[in-house]
Amino acid sequence: MNTVPIKHALVVGSGSIAKRHIRNLREQFPDAKVTCVSASGRALEPAEVGVLDVFPDLATAISGNPDFAIVASPTPYHLRNSDELLAANVPVLVEKPLCASVAELKNTDLARHSAGFGVAYNLRFMPAAKLVKTLLDEGAIGAVSTAFAEVGQYLPDWRPDSDYRAGVSARKELGGGALLELSHELDYLSWFFGPFSRVLGVIRSTGCLDIDVEDNVDALLERPGGGLVHVHLDFIQRQASRRFKAVGELGTIEWDLIANEVTLFRPGGSTETVYADPAYDRNRMYIDQMQAFIDSLDADGEPFESSLASGLNVMTLVEAIRASSEQSAWADVEKVS
Repeated sequence: MNTVPIKHALVVGSGSIAKRHIRNLREQFPDAKVTCVSASGRALEPAEVGVLDVFPDLATAISGNPDFAIVASPTPYHLRNSDELLAANVPVLVEKPLCASVAELKNTDLARHSAGFGVAYNLRFMPAAKLVKTLLDEGAIGAVSTAFAEVGQYLPDWRPDSDYRAGVSARKELGGGALLELSHELDYLSWFFGPFSRVLGVIRSTGCLDIDVEDNVDALLERPGGGLVHVHLDFIQRQASRRFKAVGELGTIEWDLIANEVTLFRPGGSTETVYADPAYDRNRMYIDQMQAFIDSLDADGEPFESSLASGLNVMTLVEAIRASSEQSAWADVEKVS
């Protein structure tokens, strides 16, 4: 149930994720006015993005008094767009990642604004993700010594009807590359395990995709207590894979994000499938994320967990992985924050 009345919702951006948000807004708020503005200033046709009204620029869009905005522009525009909206007291849900580099944050202090703000790391809103976090928090497998997170999918298969080289994911100037595009893993690992103390990272490009950004990232994330998390991100696996595994003293948790299944391995060889929903509608997590953000705008609402602080944590990890790869050495996370 919608606890906050939405009469006007604005979407900044016109790409595939922006269009998804527009469809969801129109479905969830059929009586609301849903509008759009291009992040680059390109003239839009309403039918192109599925809205009744488009604006020529963000300032004009803000003058329309939206109740909240979803910023789904290319990553280098995220801070600029969010800052302008928040300064006008328009709450913002910004697509991940928060920005392209930590350096951008030195010139834009979003924390000075009082309007609601969230970062759209939608995997947190999968029921399977919430279950895995509960199992870890409740110590279902005891103390975790090692964990693994992997995601890989062949970039040309992401949107087969368009040239992948022209997409945001493949272009450095638009914030592309495996490290930023696949930073969902860094977010949910931070959510599961809390802050990390140092990282060892290797960022590379195989050259097989003919793009100017990295297509492979491997990293070790060290927890303050000494536990390690192995992370692999890539654009080149022909058979899509997305998995998480946590190894504890009392057992192992495995989460297959593509099969949407969580398995618990216990001592003695027993295995229990604790969650399985292969028919899960993956658009549901975007709707649940949007609704949780809107609910958080109510004075009595629950805070939106994927906050500015958690978005900053992800960017700090990104920067530490970059620093480690450049220096071929461990990088302390605090020194890049």
